[in-house]
Amino acid sequence: MQSSAARPVPAPERLRADARRNRERIVAAARDVFAEQGPDAPLEEVARRAGLGIGTLYRRFPDRGALIREVVLDVLTRAAEESAAARDQEPDPFRALARYLHRMLDLRIGVAIPSLLGRVSLAENELAGARERLVAVVSQIVDAARRDGTLRPDVTFGDLGLLVMRLSRPLPEPLPAELDRDLAHRQLDLLIDGLRSDRQGATPLPGPALDLDELRALPAGDPAGDPAGDPAGDPAGDAATAQVTPATAPTDRAPTDRAPTDRAPTDRAPTDWEPTDG
Repeated sequence: MQSSAARPVPAPERLRADARRNRERIVAAARDVFAEQGPDAPLEEVARRAGLGIGTLYRRFPDRGALIREVVLDVLTRAAEESAAARDQEPDPFRALARYLHRMLDLRIGVAIPSLLGRVSLAENELAGARERLVAVVSQIVDAARRDGTLRPDVTFGDLGLLVMRLSRPLPEPLPAELDRDLAHRQLDLLIDGLRSDRQGATPLPGPALDLDELRALPAGDPAGDPAGDPAGDPAGDAATAQVTPATAPTDRAPTDRAPTDRAPTDRAPTDWEPTDG
């Protein structure tokens, strides 16, 4: 008699090392290109930044939506990992908070995520899980800095998330991208000093103090303009609850030199003659 036990499902074949590196280069380049040019940026520019052919991009990501989803998942996952490293490795909670904020600038989470939220739903299980892991770690860092007495008591989770969003946006060209990033980190350090509780003569903060729940409850944009079908999700609130940090930490950014292009955005698959790189 044959056993009725289900046969084990073979594990997915692991990508070759070079294929995995190509995939990582594409995602890193896409993060920067989408942050700079929006979700409809030419995918040829993504491939160029990654140093690969357009055929290789389409072999890894069959359409624009798949690439956008992977960028959002990658940013949220890296942000959670970087936040946990800051929490576990820094000698005090305030330094952990500063490191978190600087690494969020490096990951460009404050500009990459908001620009893509209309194309994905953070309610999807894997993305929601990545975001909740990030929020949990950042909440631990903020709570520890409050208990330690080093973080101003009137600073909220919303203040930190929106601060990163504001500093993440590039200044107008022709300011070189590297200089723009260096200035953002310098200005973040100025703002971090304002978060300290031990500053003499600190000015009381005016305006609304948004906590995490209030941030998530911000009014949503036009649901009809949200292809992800997530009318309950608000781009500003979702992005600000997904934030991250420091100038001294290494980054895996793709080169940011922008090549002029007047080609229209495309989602087409490559033709047979287009080169691929594995």
